[in-house]
Amino acid sequence: MENKTISRTFRLLSQLMELQQENPFKIKTIANAAIKIDKLPYSISTKSLEEISQIDGLGKSTASKVWELIQTGTLAEIKQISAEIPEGVVEMLSLKGIGPKKILTIWKELGVENLGELYYACNENRLIEAKGFGAKTQEEVKRLIEFNMAGMGKFLYAQAEPLAIELKEQLSLWMSNLEPAALIEIVGDYRRFCEIIEDLTIVIGSDDPSKVSKQITGYSPLVFTETEQCVFEANSPFGLKIILHIVPKEAFFLNVFKRTGNPSHVSKVLELAGQGPFPTEESIYKQAGLTFVVPELREGLDELALAKSSSLPELITYADLKGSLHNHSTWSDGVHTLEEMALYCRDELTLEYLGICDHSKSAFYAKGLHEQRVEAQHREIEALNTKLAPFKIFKGIESDILNDGSLDYSNDVLRTFDFVVASVHSNLRMDEQKATARLIKAIENPFTTILGHPTGRLLLSRKGYDVDYAKVIDACAANGVVIEINANPLRLDLDWRWHRYALEKGVLLSINPDAHRMEKFRDMHYGVYVARKGGLEAKSCLNALSLTEMTAYFERRRLSI
Repeated sequence: MENKTISRTFRLLSQLMELQQENPFKIKTIANAAIKIDKLPYSISTKSLEEISQIDGLGKSTASKVWELIQTGTLAEIKQISAEIPEGVVEMLSLKGIGPKKILTIWKELGVENLGELYYACNENRLIEAKGFGAKTQEEVKRLIEFNMAGMGKFLYAQAEPLAIELKEQLSLWMSNLEPAALIEIVGDYRRFCEIIEDLTIVIGSDDPSKVSKQITGYSPLVFTETEQCVFEANSPFGLKIILHIVPKEAFFLNVFKRTGNPSHVSKVLELAGQGPFPTEESIYKQAGLTFVVPELREGLDELALAKSSSLPELITYADLKGSLHNHSTWSDGVHTLEEMALYCRDELTLEYLGICDHSKSAFYAKGLHEQRVEAQHREIEALNTKLAPFKIFKGIESDILNDGSLDYSNDVLRTFDFVVASVHSNLRMDEQKATARLIKAIENPFTTILGHPTGRLLLSRKGYDVDYAKVIDACAANGVVIEINANPLRLDLDWRWHRYALEKGVLLSINPDAHRMEKFRDMHYGVYVARKGGLEAKSCLNALSLTEMTAYFERRRLSI
């Protein structure tokens, strides 16, 4: 069992205890344990009960709960409390930003016991009757529920990827025994690297589709049900729908093509290419008089015009990345030390440099660095750069963009950094005009190097503030500011749909993992996926620069201020 799963379970327990109005000290103990477990640099499930009880901040009572969860997969206390609380009330805990205290009020004062009733209460303007609620809160709750509804049945790409890889391997192995020469491919949104996945669609090419159709119901890892001839559906253990199409082998590549691309892309290509049969996907484009378009670009935008003129971008690859910018260490809210993060980049990922961007002083909740700690961190960086050379750590900071658009250090402090990532972390409830003005003021600060996660969105959980993308990108172009593609699978922000506009304006993009622990550096893979969807080439990616080039880039920026 992963630390994050255990942490989430303890967080749920603390919330349920609040709903039951348990002793505040007990609630705080469980809530603190959730945070502690999530930040452990090792898997707690590999430890004995005695070792767990010795972890600072847990204690024997909490350790016994951890041990129970590891051994049984559940906590009896959660089952007990959940049995005493309506299921719909527990479901309300999934609403981001509405804590247990407010849910308790909604439940006890309004008699609302599920999300449907709560949504209705908002529409009936009844929520404002409850203590501590007003019209603005009511609208926010309504928006959260609508967002929650939209997210049902949808999954982050990163959530679907492990299942997709395992499923393809298992099906390929199963098919190899049934029909060794069968063809198999995952298609649809997954193949196009879409950030949100609603299903995994798979095409199998067979010499005898009817034979495979008869046998597939015996595939033990999943229970497939035939929905129409040679089309089957199943649900994965965590709810992602699997759709399987079994087709004649001679129609395999045409089916893969049809079920991969955006409908507009598919129809326009087939108008030129006809219906085949085709021996490969490449042959479809060749028959249409087009250069091959990789799946992630098949979105019905301008890719066919580019394919017709043989001017498609040479898309960036993970191998093009030379370093990692925007990362956090134990100096603020990271799990690993600065040296551990650097060594992981150098030795495990064979990168040339690391940009450390711990939080600035306004982020007190994340141990943000006040001025004296900035100086101390810089001394450690200088010592490590001597020790780890030629690998280099660049002195960065993730500086909060304050409510008025200013950064939260004086110019004298900002001048000491090699680069500054400017990000919004507070007061996220802004209209488009306010958000745009706030970002642009930060962009116009001469010390801002990179605009971090521009909309603050969290996919499937928080929409993010609305901005005038064109104005923000134009401001970055005018001020030589790089825009981040935050590679955290929950963010993937800047949205890929605006990458091309940024590139047309000459704005550099930077694929940043925003890593708070070593293993999260690998999120750069997801950043590369969406960067490719947006048409990014290595020449327009900041962290595709070599160490020498990056050093020169930061020096030019410094001299221009």
